Amino acid sequence: MIIDVHTHIWAGDYEGSARELLKACELYGISKIYVSGLKSHVPDEDEIDRLNRDVVRFMREHPGLAEGYCYVNPPHPNSPDVLRRGVEDFGMSGMKLWVASLCSDPAVFPLVEMCIDYNIPILIHAFHKAVGQLPAESDGTHVALLAARYPEAKILMAHLGGNCYHGIKAVRDCPNVWVDISGTLFRRDELDYTVRQIGAERVLFGSDMPIAYLVNVGQVEEAELTPHERELIYRRNAEALFDRSRRPGERRMNP
Repeated sequence: MIIDVHTHIWAGDYEGSARELLKACELYGISKIYVSGLKSHVPDEDEIDRLNRDVVRFMREHPGLAEGYCYVNPPHPNSPDVLRRGVEDFGMSGMKLWVASLCSDPAVFPLVEMCIDYNIPILIHAFHKAVGQLPAESDGTHVALLAARYPEAKILMAHLGGNCYHGIKAVRDCPNVWVDISGTLFRRDELDYTVRQIGAERVLFGSDMPIAYLVNVGQVEEAELTPHERELIYRRNAEALFDRSRRPGERRMNP
């Protein structure tokens, strides 16, 4: 049984994205997928609304299989209401931050506090690039700052931080940060390194579908993991992270 915590519906290609996701679930026995909508780096309010409605549509068409992240652009004045409706009205399971705002920007803080109250994870795109870093693209150091400010938040850093030797080091001592392995840039060596640094208990399976799936499975299958560690990564860690009855520490750092 596999739970994929990082998949997408691409704006303007609902049918194609849905078809690829469902095909992978059928072929490879994926039991649950967590989905967010994406398009522009800095989406306006209308685009955010359309993307989230695509995800809600997919959730409703495939109950039990599909869960959704509520995608927000933190500087938007309506972002708290977008998150509230996503969770309370549409039953979304987490919040998604992409590259419109650094995750350590104060505009993000009220949204994080809402996620703490809802006890839902925050999926944060994080990448450390030698070239081409976007102005508001978070890396592991920004994630670590947010985690230190809100140790009771459940934070899921995507893509092993884009460069695990940078990102994992940054969040190694942040017990409220989990990581996913989504993306196609990594080898099994990076997963071995990550598990040595933070333990298998903080690593979740993600694919970035509809981009790729089997590459990420191959990383897990080839890594130096015990059967128990593979089960944690493939399924059990996701079950624990999205369990709204379980919380990390309760202390919050003062502003």
